[in-house]
Amino acid sequence: MSSTAKSTKKASAQKTAARKASAKKAPAKKAPAGRAPAKKAPAKKNSGKGPVKKAVAKKSAPKPVKKLAKKATAPTAAQKAVAAKKAAAAKAKAAAAAKAAKERDAKVKAAAKAKAAAAKAKAAAAAKAKKERDARAKAAAKDREIQRKAREKAAAEAKKQREIDAKRKAIEAEKLRRLREIDRRNHEELKRQERRDVEERRRLETLERKMHSKPYGNDTAFLEELRGLLLETREATNVDIAVMESEAEEMLVDRERLEYDDEDGSSVASDIDRDQKKDFATLLRLKVDEIDVALARIDDGSYGRCDECFEPISRARLLAQLPVFMCVSCRASV
Repeated sequence: MSSTAKSTKKASAQKTAARKASAKKAPAKKAPAGRAPAKKAPAKKNSGKGPVKKAVAKKSAPKPVKKLAKKATAPTAAQKAVAAKKAAAAKAKAAAAAKAAKERDAKVKAAAKAKAAAAKAKAAAAAKAKKERDARAKAAAKDREIQRKAREKAAAEAKKQREIDAKRKAIEAEKLRRLREIDRRNHEELKRQERRDVEERRRLETLERKMHSKPYGNDTAFLEELRGLLLETREATNVDIAVMESEAEEMLVDRERLEYDDEDGSSVASDIDRDQKKDFATLLRLKVDEIDVALARIDDGSYGRCDECFEPISRARLLAQLPVFMCVSCRASV
């Protein structure tokens, strides 16, 4: 309830109390004999705007009656009854006026209370509406903030996903490039290996052909000439072997027959010479074996082929050295 309504209620209560007190304190005076009682002013009608004051005007109050002469007679019983009746009517009228004023005060209070309640309800409704508007505005701002954060998060996630996709594509492209490079290198290595295999096969085929080649197979005259030279060399070598063995035997027999003086070292020298002759005879026997091999190769036509590179040995070397099984280059590298 507002302060204006409270003050209005308090003022109306005070006026009502004052009117009640004046009604109790002012009993109706008896009118003097021979005079009619003064009539009270009629109460003003309530306009409905506020409590109506008690309609007792100063003029309506009975004027003090001049003291009658001591010789005046006392009022009669009829006059007393009329006066009492008028006093009762005035009292009833004052009570009705007080009751009407009280009802008007109650109506004013109820109207003020209703107005205050309406104002309070209106203020509460306005506060509630404001609170609801603030809540809706806050909720809308919160929703907008949530949506903004969601958009930012979605944009960040989309950007991150794009970066991941780009990185994955780059990795896949690099992997594919490496695989292609590996395939290319493997293909090139396969081709090189195929070329090496072909070359090695050709080399082996060539070597096989060279291993079974007969460089002078078609030149029978030259082979026959070599055969004759090898036979002569074999006979001369056998003669040399016989000579070396016979000399070694003679040196052994002489050493047993003669007594050598060991102090001058002649026996040691004789033993050395004899061992040298035996070693030389052994070398000559190996040469004979080589000549036999050369003769066998002449028979199958393969003589004149180098045992290392399988290339033909030059004619001059074949004629100069009997027998010979390696060319000059291979012999130098041994």
